[in-house]
Amino acid sequence: MESMGDLKRRLGSCTLCADRFAATATGHAPRPVVWFGGRARILIASQAPGLRVHEALRPFWDRSGQRLRDWLGMDEATFYDTSRVAIVPMAFCFPGYDAKGSDLPPPPGCARTWRDPILSRLSGLRLTVLIGGHAQRWHLGDAAKGGVTRTVAAWRDLPPDVIPLPHPSWRNTAWLKRNPWFESELLPVLRRRVAEALA
Repeated sequence: MESMGDLKRRLGSCTLCADRFAATATGHAPRPVVWFGGRARILIASQAPGLRVHEALRPFWDRSGQRLRDWLGMDEATFYDTSRVAIVPMAFCFPGYDAKGSDLPPPPGCARTWRDPILSRLSGLRLTVLIGGHAQRWHLGDAAKGGVTRTVAAWRDLPPDVIPLPHPSWRNTAWLKRNPWFESELLPVLRRRVAEALA
């Protein structure tokens, strides 16, 4: 079996979506953000890097990352420690913007190519955090077909080592206000499970 180091190097040089990215409004080149290690206890399954992450080559290196770390009850050092946390998005590169300046979805070929080889090497996981609809549909299948709000609201019906979250983007501030149960009921459980997984 290919070593974790070789797999990460191969992923880091991937150009699978070069033509797709060149045709976006941003016209950028692939720049995979690789942030995981084989001993991680927690998997953060997210959507795809944004422009700031693309530039910094550091996942969640933006305001959404600050909010996510607050939700998890996790400091920055722990969050970026690949021996404790694996950040494996549905696409490893910034997908770009469309002509209206909106984020494009993660290219499905990225997950098909890389997800299984990576996840098969993360044998020590104790908790999987599913951020957004793309990750939830990949991991939960039919259980996520009702959309993000329904999936997150049904978190108690999932195995205790899986917790779905909305995206921590500032764009979801109105969603948080409409769904106060998220902060009062789900977040305390999430923080407890994170602490247990890292113990």
